[in-house]
Amino acid sequence: MHKDTVVVAGGRPEHVHDAPVNPPVVLTSTYRGTGAVTAEDRSYARLTNPTWEAFEDVLARLENAPCPALSYASGMAAVAAALTLVPVGGTLVLPRHSYQGSMQLARRWQERGIFSVRTVDVADTRATLAALDGADVLWIESPTNPMLEIADLPALLAGARERGVLTCVDNTFATPLLQQPLDLGADLVVHSATKYLAGHSDVLLGALVCATAGLRERLHAQRTLEGAIPGPFEAWLALRGVRTLAVRVERSMAGAAELARRLEQHPAVMQVRYPGLPGDPGHERAAAQMTGGFGSVLSVVPRADAAAVEDLVSHLGVWTPATSLGGVESLIERRRRHHDEPRSVPENMLRLSVGIENVEDLWEDLRAGLDALADR
Repeated sequence: MHKDTVVVAGGRPEHVHDAPVNPPVVLTSTYRGTGAVTAEDRSYARLTNPTWEAFEDVLARLENAPCPALSYASGMAAVAAALTLVPVGGTLVLPRHSYQGSMQLARRWQERGIFSVRTVDVADTRATLAALDGADVLWIESPTNPMLEIADLPALLAGARERGVLTCVDNTFATPLLQQPLDLGADLVVHSATKYLAGHSDVLLGALVCATAGLRERLHAQRTLEGAIPGPFEAWLALRGVRTLAVRVERSMAGAAELARRLEQHPAVMQVRYPGLPGDPGHERAAAQMTGGFGSVLSVVPRADAAAVEDLVSHLGVWTPATSLGGVESLIERRRRHHDEPRSVPENMLRLSVGIENVEDLWEDLRAGLDALADR
């Protein structure tokens, strides 16, 4: 099936007479059973739940994985599970621009002496490959958050494999509709399902997708013991959100591309970062690696200081001033309002997550705010 069919048809109950169209929410903490417990038994709800399994099946099919995905209580729970693949005393190679939660957790574990961290400009392929010597895990975001840099995934993943370095790609921004890292050679894919997959800003959920059944077994055993499991209702909501993923991504991506073009021409804008723009540094790589589009997030640097940019955000009427991304509503924020954001991110940079509203309304709201900046 094409992926825009999988999001609708996957994870459904068996096609038999009188079966429900949607999978049920299974609310149970344990399962009936007698005798010796085998690996095939459900036994206890910390091991598995049918509602998770429906979501995990769809996500695995979207990422072209050979085994079901693993869902977690949040995106950060999935990140934490993935980071345990770095051995004690080992080395993690991490992009200098990454989701701040991932960076904070990696730094915290480095401070505790669990492993060391090497930060790289992941868009610099040569430097990133050099940093892999003696490393254990390469973490990649592409596009990066919030600078939207594009990594050369085929080159980096092949180079890591040659060096025996395990690779993990956070595919939250691109979604499996636009990029399939396992096909490019990744060992593991991370998703904050809170974002595009669930898509309605009402769920916290994470997921890992593995290239091999052996890696999945290892991570499943860990999830079972540590208990970082999702609630069945959250998994059901995420699956319901996935049903509209293709149409949401298509709509929001079209809006993002149009806004990026217009923002480039506004006199109050110094820089627009969006891989869909022909002049963007990552455009050629993104065009080669991302199938069908460039995503729905863009970053803008206005010709104004941080205080003026905050004032702009606070006076918008259609855009919602909030963190996160990938929902039906358009969100905007000055990224350096978060104290842990890297200092290399400009103080006055805005990150925009374009939703599914009419693009003309989104533009008029932004244009009015930018016009006010230009008139200062």
